[in-house]
Amino acid sequence: MSIIARLIPDRFVLLLMATILAAALLPVTGQAAVYAGHAVSVAIFLLFFLHGLRLPRAEVVIAMRNWRLQGVMFGFVFVFMPILGLAAANAQGGLLPEGLVVGLLFLGILPSTVQSAISYSSLAGGNVAASVMASALLNLAGIFMTPLLVALLIGAGGGAAIGSDTVLRILAILLLPFALGQLAQGWLGAWAGRNKALLSVLDRIAIVLAVYVAFSSAVAGGQMQALDWGVLGTLTAIICVMMAIAIAAAWALGGVIALPRADRISLLFAGSQKSIATGAPLAAILFAGPQAGLAILPALIYHQIQLIIAAPIASRLAKARDA
Repeated sequence: MSIIARLIPDRFVLLLMATILAAALLPVTGQAAVYAGHAVSVAIFLLFFLHGLRLPRAEVVIAMRNWRLQGVMFGFVFVFMPILGLAAANAQGGLLPEGLVVGLLFLGILPSTVQSAISYSSLAGGNVAASVMASALLNLAGIFMTPLLVALLIGAGGGAAIGSDTVLRILAILLLPFALGQLAQGWLGAWAGRNKALLSVLDRIAIVLAVYVAFSSAVAGGQMQALDWGVLGTLTAIICVMMAIAIAAAWALGGVIALPRADRISLLFAGSQKSIATGAPLAAILFAGPQAGLAILPALIYHQIQLIIAAPIASRLAKARDA
C-alpha cells in the first residue's frame, strides 16, 4: 500500500467527515432534534441486536479458554488505556477546551475496534482466531465497562449523564437488543450470514445517524466555535503521542510476559486500536446534549491515524516473520 493511499481516509471515515460537515451546515434543532434523538435510540437498538445476532456463542466459549491472552487484552484495554487517556487529559495544560479534554478520557475508555484489528493482525502473522474473539469480547465488555469507567473518570462534571435513567437506557438500548440477537441466532443466524453486506450498511447508518445528531447538538449549543486549526493541531499531536505510547506498551507487555509471537501481535493491534463503531452510539447515550459531539471527536481522529500507521507496522512484522 502506497504512502498516499494510506494518508487518504477510508470510505467510512470520509462518510463520517461528511456527516460532521453536514451537521455544521445543517444541524438538526428544535422538535426535529427530539425526533432525531428517538431515531438514534432505535438505530442503536438495531445496531446492538445485529451485534448479538452475528456473534456465535460457541466461538465466545472457545475464545475464553485462552484466558491468559484474553485477560491481558482486557486489562490493557480497560486499565492501561483509560490511565493513558487520563494522563493525556491532565497533560494538555489548558490548551484544549473542556469538551475535548473529556473526549480524550472517553477515547481511552473505549473498547478495541473489530475489523481493522483483525485484518492487520492477520497481515502481520498474528493469532487471527484470538483477535476475532478478543475484539468481539472487548466490545461486549465495553457495554458494561465503558459506562462504568465514564462514571468513575468523567462523571456528571464532565457532561456525562450517568444516573438511573442512563442505566435503564443502557439496559434497554444496548444489553436487551444484544441478548435478543443472541436468542434469535437459531432463527436468523443463517440469514445474517448470507446478508453480511446489508447488515454492514445498517451498522453504518446507525453510526452516521448517532454522529450527525451528536454534532448537531454541539453546533446548536455553540461548542464547535472553540475548534480552530490550532486546537485541532494540538489535539492531533496529543492523540499521536497517545497512540505511540499505546503501541509501544502493548508490544513491550507481550514481550515481558513472554506471549508467543502470534499472540503478541494480536495484543498489539487489539490493545492499541479503538472502536468508533462502539464509541459513537455510546457517546450518544452517555453524554448529555452538545457534549456528545466533542466527546467523540478525538476517537474519530484516533481512528483515522490508527489506519494510517497500522499497515506499515503490520507489513514490517510480516517481513520480520518471513526473514
